[in-house]
Formats: sequence, C-alpha cells, structure tokens
Amino acid sequence: MKYVIDAYAWVEYFIESDKGKRVKEIVEYEENEIFTSLITIAEVSSIGTREKRDVELGNKTITNLSNIYGISMEFAKEAGILHAEIRKKIKDFGLADTFVLITARKLDAKIVTGDPHFKGFKDAILI
Repeated sequence: MKYVIDAYAWVEYFIESDKGKRVKEIVEYEENEIFTSLITIAEVSSIGTREKRDVELGNKTITNLSNIYGISMEFAKEAGILHAEIRKKIKDFGLADTFVLITARKLDAKIVTGDPHFKGFKDAILI
C-alpha cells in the first residue's frame, strides 16, 4: 500500500507518542511504499527548529524511510487552484496540506495524518 506521511504524523513519529506508534507501524512495515511531500520537509524542519530538535537527524530519518515527492511548476499551479477550491469550504485549510493532498492523489495513496483539516477526506487516514 502507498502512504503519504504529513508533518503532523512525522512529528508524532519523532516524539514517539501513541499516535506516533501507529505511524511507525505504517512507515516501518516493509511492504508499504512511503512518500513525503517536499513541502512536508520544510514544515517538519520549521517545527523541529522551533522545538530545538535535531533537524538534520529528522530530515535524514524522513529521507531514509520515505521517498521524497518533489514538485513542478504544473504541480504548484494545481495546488494553488485546489487550495482556493477547498478554502471555500474549509476556511483555514493550509497550502502545505494541499500539497500533501495532491501528492497522495497523484500517487493513489492514503495520507497518514492527525490533522483535523483532513477529517472527511477519503484520501486520509486519521491517526
């Protein structure tokens, strides 16, 4: 199965919370294909820096455990259009969340997240 891990899920993984243990089961199960959106790297790095965590170790862990899904100009344009559409219904839906959502859709994957913004999205598995 294919999964896209978002920043919320990676943070839970790193702090080894109960939710993080669920993420670990998915990420470390060898039969799963794990992906991380490039923008998630920025989010996790920002959170890690603010919380005075080892950002380099976090990035190395993510790149060792997942495939990094990059973006193109076309991808960025699609993200902007989808973000505008979603914001009509969910006023505070983040642009980074949209990048994660499109990544999952392009890969036919499920998003692993605890972010309540994804509640009701068929693409998401809430931890």
